[in-house]
Amino acid sequence: MKPNFLYLLVTFLVTVIVLRTLLFSEANQAPTVTAPAEKVVLRHVLPVITDYPVVKCVENTSTQNFPDFDGQPQNMKDFLTYRHCKSFPLILDSPMKCNRVNGSNDVFLLLAIKTAPENYDRREAIRKTWGEEKSYGGAKVKLIFLSGVSRNKEKAKRMMQLLEAESHTYGDILQWDFEDTFYNLTLKQVLFHKWMDLRCPGAQFIFNGDDDVFVNAVNVITYLRGLEFDGLQKHLFVGALNIGMPPVREKYSKYYVPEQLFPGDYYAPYCGGGGILMSGFTGNAISRESARIPLFPIDDAYLGMCLKKAGLSPDNHEGIRTFGINMPNAVDSFDPCYYRDMLMVHRFIPYEMLIMWKALKFTTPNCKTQIVNRTKPAQP
Repeated sequence: MKPNFLYLLVTFLVTVIVLRTLLFSEANQAPTVTAPAEKVVLRHVLPVITDYPVVKCVENTSTQNFPDFDGQPQNMKDFLTYRHCKSFPLILDSPMKCNRVNGSNDVFLLLAIKTAPENYDRREAIRKTWGEEKSYGGAKVKLIFLSGVSRNKEKAKRMMQLLEAESHTYGDILQWDFEDTFYNLTLKQVLFHKWMDLRCPGAQFIFNGDDDVFVNAVNVITYLRGLEFDGLQKHLFVGALNIGMPPVREKYSKYYVPEQLFPGDYYAPYCGGGGILMSGFTGNAISRESARIPLFPIDDAYLGMCLKKAGLSPDNHEGIRTFGINMPNAVDSFDPCYYRDMLMVHRFIPYEMLIMWKALKFTTPNCKTQIVNRTKPAQP
C-alpha cells in the first residue's frame, strides 16, 4: 500500500506543477497573441533632469508697495507678485530633440511653437503639415512645442495627461511648472532660451511663433539658405517690425502695462511675437541679456529690449505677416496665390492649415504675379 500511495502522491504533485507552469506561461503570452506590441521610443520617456539651478518661486510681498497695486487688474497683480521668478522645473523634456549626443550642429532650423495645454488640435495640425520633422535637401528641421500648466485647476490634471501622452508619442513637448497665461509668455520665452543653451546650442536658425500660424517651410528654408552665412556666427532677427509702438494704458486691455512699470512713451523696436525668424547667434544673445533684464508682461516687446541691450536690431520681412493678409471684400483672401510666396501668416485654424498646406504642396496655383520675393533679404 505504501509504495502505491507514494507513487500516486508524487504523480499528483508533478501534475499540479506542470499544469500551473502551462497556465502561467499562457497567461504571460496571451497579450502578445491578441495584440501587437507597441513601439517604445526610449528617448521620449527619459526622466527629466534639470541641468541648471531651479530656485523655488515664492511670493514677493514687497509688491504691495507698488503704486496703486490694489487698483491693478488681477493678472497684473499676479505678474508683479511673481515677476522675480525666472526658473521653473521642467515637467516634460525632450533631451534628445537635437541629438545632443553627437552635437546639435546638424539642426538647420528649430521650430519652437508656443502653445497652451488644451490646444491639441493645433499641435496635431502642425505636426501633420508644415511642422513635419524632415530634411529639405540636407537642411534638417526639428519641431518643439512650449507649454506651461493649465490655470484651470479642474482641467489641469487631464491636460497634464494629454501632454504626457503627446510627449510619449512624438517627443516634441517642453512643459514647465508655471501657469500658462498671456503675461507668462515672456517667462516661457526666457525658459526656452535656457533650454536651447543646454539642449540645442548648435541649431543654426530658430522659428519662434504661435500655434495658430501657417508657415511655408520650403520658403523659409529658401530664404535662410539665401543668406549664405553661419547662423551661429551672425545676427538675424526678422519678422513684422514694429517701430515707435506706445504701451497700452487701458486696464481692460490684455496688453495693458502700467506707467509705473514702463514709464517710457515708446517700446524699443521689436517684431510681432506671432512669428519670428532668428539665428542661433541672436538666440544666444537674447538668453544672455534676459538674465539681466527683469521680466516684462509683453513678450515681443521684451525681446526688443533684449536686442537693444545686446546692441542688435530687429528687421522687417514682408513675407512674415503676423496680422494676416488683408484683401478687399470682393477678393478671396484664402486664395493660395496670396500665400505661395509667404514665409508665415497669422492666423489659421487647424482645418485651414491643412487645406492651405495641401493646396501649396500638391498643386501649382495659376498665379499671375509674385506677391513676395521669398529669397529677398529682410528689409528694415
